[in-house]
Amino acid sequence: MANILQIEKKAAAISMLSEGNSIRSIERITGIHRDTIMRLGVRVGEACGQMMDETMRNLPCSKIEVDEIWGYVGKKQRQVNAEDTANGLGDAWTFVAIDPESKAVPTFAVGKRDFETTNLFIDDLSQRMKNRIQLSSDGLKHYAAAVERGFGVDVDYGQIVKTYRTSETEGRYSPPQIESVKRTMLVGEPHRVSTSLIERQNLTMRMHCRRLTRLTNAFSKKLENFKAAVALHFAYYNFVKVHSSIRMTPSMALGVSSRLWTVADLVDLSS
Repeated sequence: MANILQIEKKAAAISMLSEGNSIRSIERITGIHRDTIMRLGVRVGEACGQMMDETMRNLPCSKIEVDEIWGYVGKKQRQVNAEDTANGLGDAWTFVAIDPESKAVPTFAVGKRDFETTNLFIDDLSQRMKNRIQLSSDGLKHYAAAVERGFGVDVDYGQIVKTYRTSETEGRYSPPQIESVKRTMLVGEPHRVSTSLIERQNLTMRMHCRRLTRLTNAFSKKLENFKAAVALHFAYYNFVKVHSSIRMTPSMALGVSSRLWTVADLVDLSS
């Protein structure tokens, strides 16, 4: 049982989850039963989500980039029926915001790629900011209305739309070449509208969160497990993992934390 595991065992399991190991591989390495690992991951992930919700507030960010990353729960959307939708199965989009200067992720939201989730995400982002910010996003149609509702005119907001060239000679998973880039200024006077860093953060997320790895059977079977895994990833990213470009954790660079956290600290949150 997760409750009677030694803290060293718990920390080892959570460290491996945070670094992209699958539950069954952790079971083989540590000897902890996969059901125990799963329950521990959910408990710690939910506690991490609550901790970040309380601490990532009144943030002195000046620029924010936002984007969405696709995943799925249980089955892909084309196989979903009405009963599956009620159970939260199908597409699971994670909306993510990043501060380009501190590399911190101040907030995220898991849901469908619709106006409801977009609005909740942008509204939550606006409540966490201390200053007027410059906001950059892709061309998702829901962003403009959500930003207007969440920020009003107290924001410098622009969108960037990238058009990619397709070629029959390229492999299915080869990175496409950018054919054109269009920037649109929607509110205020944004400058250097860009989503490059948030797109790089999407790669970090796929590398460290096994449930988002492509072409694998490690996908989440329950929505609550998916949300807990995402929360665990961002707590580890913000508070534990030292970012090579700033030589400290993003939470330290943002001024949210004055020390380097350990995985054991994340585990203690669920005690």
